Amino acid sequence: MDIKIGSPCMTGTPPSSIPDTAALTGRRRRLLRRCGIVLVAGWAAVATSILALDTLGAAGTGPQAAATTATQAQLAELVAQRDARAAEAASAQTRFTAALDQLSAMQTQLLASEEKRRELESGIGAIQASLHDALARNAETDRRLAAAGTLGTADPDGDMSVALDILSGELESIAARSAEADQRAIEAVRTAEALEVERDEILRRNEEIFAQLEAAVEQSVKPLDDMMKKVGVDSDRLLATVRKGYEGTGGPLTPMGYSTRGNAAITENEARAQEVMVSLGNFNNYRIAVSKLPLAMPVKSAFRFSSGFGARWGRQHQGVDLAAPTGTSVFATGDGVVTFAGWQRGYGNLIKIQHELGTETRYGHLSKIRVKAGQKVSRNTLIGDIGNTGRSTGPHLHYEVRVDGKAVDPMSFIKAAQNVF
Repeated sequence: MDIKIGSPCMTGTPPSSIPDTAALTGRRRRLLRRCGIVLVAGWAAVATSILALDTLGAAGTGPQAAATTATQAQLAELVAQRDARAAEAASAQTRFTAALDQLSAMQTQLLASEEKRRELESGIGAIQASLHDALARNAETDRRLAAAGTLGTADPDGDMSVALDILSGELESIAARSAEADQRAIEAVRTAEALEVERDEILRRNEEIFAQLEAAVEQSVKPLDDMMKKVGVDSDRLLATVRKGYEGTGGPLTPMGYSTRGNAAITENEARAQEVMVSLGNFNNYRIAVSKLPLAMPVKSAFRFSSGFGARWGRQHQGVDLAAPTGTSVFATGDGVVTFAGWQRGYGNLIKIQHELGTETRYGHLSKIRVKAGQKVSRNTLIGDIGNTGRSTGPHLHYEVRVDGKAVDPMSFIKAAQNVF
């Protein structure tokens, strides 16, 4: 049998089963290209997701950080204003006390001057009476001399001698009394003039004292009036409520003395003094009202203002959020009665306290409630602990202040508290 070189029989393998190296290399390259494309596409998707998450995180934290910075700046400004108001109040109180002391001294001096003037008037009246008596005696002497002249025809030498002696004695007595009366009158006029000068000086100083008193009272009352307007409380209604609760009077009555001399300057001063007393009464009523309003801080430990009053996330945030660790103590901001202590939707564990003069405070998201409904509490009484209950993203206190049922910015009360306490 003939065997041909290159025939398939030489290897025992069919020609179609021999591997094609070029085809394998092409398929591998296409596979590698496809894997590279898949890897690049996956990397792009991951990078895009990371960038989107970073963008969303920045958008979520930017406004909150800005709000926190603004709130901290506002708190710093409130602290500075509190220190300034405290210094002004101390200065006004000092000037007011000094002015009251000066007014008391001036009133004492004025009464003493009036007493001296009345004594001088009595002395001048006595001098005038003595002068009238001297003139009457002088007329009697003239009459006697005339009679002696008539009798002189009977006994010229004896009667004339007697008459001259009598006349000489009377003239000497009249001259002495007249000189004394003139001297006393001159002294009385000088004393009266000195008293007039002293009285005018007292009135001038009295005017200065009244001006100082009025300025001190105005400086003391005006900040409190402004504070009540800022926290949304009607000042007239507030003062009327305080007067109604503190209008008790009593004690024995004594007759009132009235001056009949009709001194217009003193009458005007009395009217001004009455106005000062009314202003002082208003100041005292304001102080009573301040003691009953919720003006203290609900958190005494370190905290952070995490959210303010007003629009937030498309809704109205009716209080302020004070962020602090869970378990931080929460205190009542004013005297009042607990009207609610329990769970309420959104607030979580909630405490409501009703204060006088139509104000109410609320304390939400508490981890623990330490009071009961109906319990009376005083300012700075421990009522609960900060927590994270209800609709909350972290441990904090939601603090609300309401006036006649309407939510107001608690920052106005916090600022007022820093100016008062």
